[in-house]
Amino acid sequence: MLALVAALAAGHLVAAFVGPGASPYFAVGNAAIDLTPAWLKDFAVNAFGTNDKPVLLGGMAVVMVLLAVVAGLISRERSWPGQIVIAVFGAVGIAAVWGRPDLGQAALFAPAVSLVAGLLVFRWLHRAALTRGVSASRRQFLFAVVAAGVAGAVGQWAGSRRDAAPSRASIGRLVPAQPAPPVPAGADFAKLGTPTFITPNSDFYRIDTALVVPQVPAEDWRLRIHGMVEKELTFTYDDIRGRPLIERIVTLCCVSNPVGGPYISTSRFVGVDLAELLGEAGVRAGAQQLFSTSSDGFTAGTPVPTIMEPGRGAMLAIGMNGEPLPIEHGFPARLVVPGLYGYVSATKWVTDLELTTWDAKQAYWLQRGWSEQGPIKTESRIDAPQGRVAAGKVRLAGIAWAQHTGIDKVDVQLDGGPWRQAVLSTEVTPNAWRMWWAEVDAAPGAHTASVRATDRSGYTQTDQLADVVPDGATGWHTITFTAR
Repeated sequence: MLALVAALAAGHLVAAFVGPGASPYFAVGNAAIDLTPAWLKDFAVNAFGTNDKPVLLGGMAVVMVLLAVVAGLISRERSWPGQIVIAVFGAVGIAAVWGRPDLGQAALFAPAVSLVAGLLVFRWLHRAALTRGVSASRRQFLFAVVAAGVAGAVGQWAGSRRDAAPSRASIGRLVPAQPAPPVPAGADFAKLGTPTFITPNSDFYRIDTALVVPQVPAEDWRLRIHGMVEKELTFTYDDIRGRPLIERIVTLCCVSNPVGGPYISTSRFVGVDLAELLGEAGVRAGAQQLFSTSSDGFTAGTPVPTIMEPGRGAMLAIGMNGEPLPIEHGFPARLVVPGLYGYVSATKWVTDLELTTWDAKQAYWLQRGWSEQGPIKTESRIDAPQGRVAAGKVRLAGIAWAQHTGIDKVDVQLDGGPWRQAVLSTEVTPNAWRMWWAEVDAAPGAHTASVRATDRSGYTQTDQLADVVPDGATGWHTITFTAR
């Protein structure tokens, strides 16, 4: 077990200088995320929510410790069984780093050092335990503990120096030249149990594939626009910030959001119009998708006609709610395209935009069986009541969304009875969610309540349940509550 810890600490130390993603522990974790089938990812998100990554890392730690224990037990007389296990660990780490698109060849130095350190420490401690007696082996064991601890601590300290927080803090508040309209008082029913209309940055949902949050200082950031364009362009952060900034209120929703799920939030995004940027590059005829790449190698494909659609409001965002983007939400820059699920449109830490065709390139989630276009489906949710309420007049409240189309009506149903129309909040923009409430008569006992929304196109959401794979969940959200 100590040889395992020493190996991981040595790799972590080297990774601090060649790239945090090269740390074998994180590299293997990222590889596990990339290789996990869609159904298992969906299960992890539903079961653990935003804690899916800590659960993955914890599970990896348990598995490695158990394997280390087994390796030690089968190496009581000879060291070679344990060395084979360590070699396998090392090979997996090297393969994981090799497969990372965001790491160069120098990054292989981290898992290589990890492999060598694990082999040397294991052989050294094994020899001491067999030949030098308890006292000597105890001293060497303690020395190895201290050395591994120091290596890990120095690696963590050195890696933290790559933190983008100081860069973000130096930017200050972002003031748009074209601010979004003020949010009217009737935009939410928070007093009745709905979310506030604008989601605070600290509460905004986060679902992505990044096991280690990329740290990209604004001064180092570059955005390249190329491919099927008339001229290739490269922008710095100052280039983008120096342009007249716009502010747009947009609700983002994750395709992994189940019926009634929490992965939906609304923010005042600040940035520049994405269609204008692409227009400056000159989009050539035949370009079908904007293939975006993040600093950690994640890719997404966004339909070009949707981005270029007049009034769509697609953005290259650099701010949320007046602040620079939080690091975990894509600082320095991310994409925001109203009306599309994030897996095809909301690339965080974006550094590369390539105009291309669907046949030429397949983005991360398309390779894993998800759909190509990703339009957000008309859905609704009940947020209140929860649990027990007083019998009599009971108020139901919640949210509905049909980004870029707009919500026209919400109906609620109690115990399978007739549908009754809910009261809608003031609409701020069709690109954002809309709150609702309705009053029902609930006699003492258990009750079920359902909700459905109708969007501005006249479509009423279906009651047919569909899984989130491959293009988003459908169905009426139904809750149970008890009146007393």
